Amino acid sequence: MSIDESQVRVVVAAVTDPELRRPLGELGMVGAVGVKRKRVAVDIALPVGHYPQIDELMGRVRLAVSALAGVDEVVVEQTLMGEEDRARLRMLLRGEPVEGAAPGAAGGAHDHGGNDHGAPLGHEEGRPNRFMLPRSKTRVIGVSSGKGGVGKSSVTVNLGVALSRLGYDVGILDADVYGFSVPKMLGVTEDPLIIGDLVVPATANGVRCLSMGFFVPDDTPVIWRGPMLHKALEQFLVDAYWGEPDYLLVDMPPGTGDVTLSLGQYLTKTEVFVVTTPQPAAQRVAQRSAYAARKLKLSVRGVIENMSWFTGDDGARYELFGAGGGKELADELGVPLLAQVPLVPALREGADVGIPVAVADPDGEAAAVFAALALSIVEMGPARVYRKELTVR
Repeated sequence: MSIDESQVRVVVAAVTDPELRRPLGELGMVGAVGVKRKRVAVDIALPVGHYPQIDELMGRVRLAVSALAGVDEVVVEQTLMGEEDRARLRMLLRGEPVEGAAPGAAGGAHDHGGNDHGAPLGHEEGRPNRFMLPRSKTRVIGVSSGKGGVGKSSVTVNLGVALSRLGYDVGILDADVYGFSVPKMLGVTEDPLIIGDLVVPATANGVRCLSMGFFVPDDTPVIWRGPMLHKALEQFLVDAYWGEPDYLLVDMPPGTGDVTLSLGQYLTKTEVFVVTTPQPAAQRVAQRSAYAARKLKLSVRGVIENMSWFTGDDGARYELFGAGGGKELADELGVPLLAQVPLVPALREGADVGIPVAVADPDGEAAAVFAALALSIVEMGPARVYRKELTVR
């Protein structure tokens, strides 16, 4: 049976790029295709030379083409896009109309570029904040605490991994611009993909991530005033291609300062989950964080108590930091206590080496708590209904 070159193109075009999470044909990444007897050669046009997850992408293409009848050998080569094709790709990812694109390629489910009337939706410069569009399916989850040192970032990372393992598309915005730690905790080994002036968040353990840590050396302090912080967060939201994740987790900075105010402005549908430890002192400070969120008209949905106990070799639980703080805070706020996370060495070790406990010890005590927490948040549903088609008239 002869191999049809057009059939090969259709199959390759349908392969999903693991980095941009859209079909190669839609992205304009299918290059030359050659067929000689039972051998098929395919060129994949990449926007940059050093492309993340390239081995995974090539493997997907080989697998798809190998499944065609009559194919014995598949050769996949890399080529670089020309500037015109790269500009088209940027426009497509931004949700802008692209000349010659198939109907729906720059719109439909992937269109985040404006509101239903074609006008930009966003801030004073008119650039769109895609997560605030009425039709956006993304639930924005803000993980907050009143003080540092309660394990907020490790909770964010492991919750993100747990949601991803439930089959959801998850991104993490590390908004703790002074104490950025999410990339290392998540195990990110590649820098974000930069296509011209468009940033694509890096991926690790199935979760996308964007952080100040990618742009500032670890030993360099961020000494910025409010307007600069405001601008940085704005760029993380509007100058990055997140796609349309099911969940965007925001690792919020401790306290109630400039960054929290900016997030209250840009991500007005954020659902806040407050992290505390059992001790009363931490609970009182976390309470202020929750009240600040409510003043910004953000919905406080639940409390997560971290470092709740340590299970010794004798099987007994030792409450090293006291008991009851999480429940007391939840009662004060009128929200549920969603999880009590035990203090386990794998949780701390995983944060240091970039292997979240949900990955390092998936059957362990802490991983089970995060899995249950993720399921609870899913079952709660979003705090508000934003879709216009559900509006009661």
